[in-house]
Amino acid sequence: MNKRIAFFALIALLAYGCKDNSKQAGDLTISPDAGTSYKAGDVISAKVSLPGDIKADSIVYLLDSTRVGATKDSSAVNIKTDTVALGARIITGRVYQAGKSQDVTTNIVLLAGKAPEQLTYQVVKTFPHDTSIYVEALTFENGSFYESSGGYLDPPPGMVKDGQSFLAKTDLATGRILKKKLVDPKVFAEGMVVIGNKITQITWTSKIGYVYDKNSFEILSKFDNNVGVEGWGMCFDGKRIYMDDSTNRIWFLDKDNYHTTGYIDVYDNKGPVNKLNELEYIDGKIYANVYGTDDIMVIDTKTGAVLQRIDMKNLYPANARYEDFDDGNNVLNGIAYDKAANRIFVTGKKWPKLYQVKFVKK
Repeated sequence: MNKRIAFFALIALLAYGCKDNSKQAGDLTISPDAGTSYKAGDVISAKVSLPGDIKADSIVYLLDSTRVGATKDSSAVNIKTDTVALGARIITGRVYQAGKSQDVTTNIVLLAGKAPEQLTYQVVKTFPHDTSIYVEALTFENGSFYESSGGYLDPPPGMVKDGQSFLAKTDLATGRILKKKLVDPKVFAEGMVVIGNKITQITWTSKIGYVYDKNSFEILSKFDNNVGVEGWGMCFDGKRIYMDDSTNRIWFLDKDNYHTTGYIDVYDNKGPVNKLNELEYIDGKIYANVYGTDDIMVIDTKTGAVLQRIDMKNLYPANARYEDFDDGNNVLNGIAYDKAANRIFVTGKKWPKLYQVKFVKK
């Protein structure tokens, strides 16, 4: 019995000691307050405040995991944000004392430094488009389009049966499907990229990716795609793949093994821009449809800042739409770039037309 009393007394003593250490850690504070918003280009003044009886040997400041400054006392450190990626960032003050260190953290939200430039469009030329294609991806390659069409033939519980997903090669001049490959009837196909002699396609919620031979459309391999919330859009810059996932996040993927190598979070000057969908890489920037809207966002690939907003309203006017057109689902989606001829094409889900457009100031 005495041993048991001694044991519990020891536990109580240890718990008391832990509580005391916790209290001491809580005496350190750091500014700015958690959740404070700044705009890119602002200078953030970060400062650790110490209790009166504590003297630090040094205080090192980190933005996420990058060292941004150090002091010998409680004086503030100024953090520049010109080139910092947007979104939630963690500021850490690492206090060194007597050979030991103690961290105190806060977080800030970094927004775009200015409002996006407002653009609209001019239609240069109109082409026919096959209305069976529920466009999830549109890519131009050597005079033809490669398209990923979404749909469930054998949907999971709670999902609607709306046709089978497929991969297609289509003709620019006629809109005719030249080659077609049906996808597993249990999956919903989404984004797609063409890399060399291969086509990579992801799925919406099945967490499966497919790699096809570009010429035969035969499946060469499959891979697990566990990056992000869901699989939505994709594009390729010649070195890495960009993929979005229904949020404001764009992931960087290795082009050979499809593992994530980083990401950016997309913000304008007011907050996050969510539901980024079909993507295209044009002249060093990402062009992204915003699902359910008439907007295309032009995004800085380094910071995630929205540089331009393109209003595509009335590209396919409501009064010109065919009978039984589903306005709620058949939305604007699909951007393709012909780099050789500097042409940009856009279309929508089950749209009868595909448009060559030019973006101009609003």
